[in-house]
Amino acid sequence: MTHTEQVIANALALVEASRAARERDQQRRAAWQRKVELSRPLPPLPRPVQLPLALN
Repeated sequence: MTHTEQVIANALALVEASRAARERDQQRRAAWQRKVELSRPLPPLPRPVQLPLALN
């Protein structure tokens, strides 16, 4: 293998490793986001409104 081919192979290996790391980080962030969404408290219920009762 010539020096040029070795440089190209190293560059392609670096690109592949970078892509794999980016995909792992993306999956980790997605899992963390799901945990955050599940751990958030429920929004408070709206206060009940009493309707007027017309007894005419």
